[in-house]
Amino acid sequence: MKDCEELRKKVSAPDFWTSEGAQKVSAELSRREASLARWEKIEHEYADLATLAELLGEDDDAELTREFDERSAAFRSEIKEDQMALLLSGPYDASNAILSVHAGSGGLDSQDWASMLYRMYLRWCEEKRFKTKLLDYQADEEAGIKSATILVQGEMAYGYLRSEIGVHRLVRISPFDTAKRRHTSFSAVVVSPELPDDVEVDINPEDLKIDTYRSSGAGGQHVNMTDSAVRITHLPTGIVVSCQNERSQHMNKTSAMAVLKSKLYQRELDERQAEMNSLAGEKKENAWGSQIRSYVLQPYTMVKDHRTGEETGNVAGVLDGDLDAFILAYLRWAR
Repeated sequence: MKDCEELRKKVSAPDFWTSEGAQKVSAELSRREASLARWEKIEHEYADLATLAELLGEDDDAELTREFDERSAAFRSEIKEDQMALLLSGPYDASNAILSVHAGSGGLDSQDWASMLYRMYLRWCEEKRFKTKLLDYQADEEAGIKSATILVQGEMAYGYLRSEIGVHRLVRISPFDTAKRRHTSFSAVVVSPELPDDVEVDINPEDLKIDTYRSSGAGGQHVNMTDSAVRITHLPTGIVVSCQNERSQHMNKTSAMAVLKSKLYQRELDERQAEMNSLAGEKKENAWGSQIRSYVLQPYTMVKDHRTGEETGNVAGVLDGDLDAFILAYLRWAR
């Protein structure tokens, strides 16, 4: 409440709209006022549920019981989301996210696993009512995908999805093995924040290799008949980004550069964290070489996060986008 009042004073100052960063402060005010309104709504709903509980304590009414059960279930779900939001304090946690899924070694099984993960995140975004924009999609002719990249637009998208960075391991009976043997597949998930235009990331044009090629994805005849897709390789780091879903080569290049900028920033964050871990004596393997989470379909069913210990037997629910318990556990563990 006090923070909102201070921001309102800044906005109402005569010289505010001519000062640098005015739009940022205005956006921050809007965000905090929305947060305040949300907490007031929660307070009122809690008071209503307390009143219903008192009435049920005096009279066992079937209709009131049904109303209490429905509203309390919805209230618990809302509180869980707010718990996650309270744990987000990073400088870009409120930003949109750029999420990429890459199939690991293992041929068709890993490519199929990558497509399953891609669908899982799309379902999670749909449940959260986040908008998604496909930037790149590299399908395999036989099965699954080699890689896919999407822009996730929504409040705290990056803050939530950074819990998914790392290697995801699947154990199951392979649908591509005629002998019906159990296979282990790996796919990597990379998440970085969509950075504002005023964030400086030093990119030397001489360090870039830019290739154009014909789009292989959806997008209409214009996209498929021209070399509109763009692939950018950052030579010093080996980071490769591509975009093929826009309507022109220029638009694809702009989107690809935004993704590269985001990934270079995330790489810098990772390097800083690795240095801090080294100084603290903490030893961690490179993200690509160590799984953060295992999804087991055979000989039993379980999803387990190896960082937090969070686990569930409802594998189908998780693959259908039910990730909140794992995200909340990660945010608590990271703090």
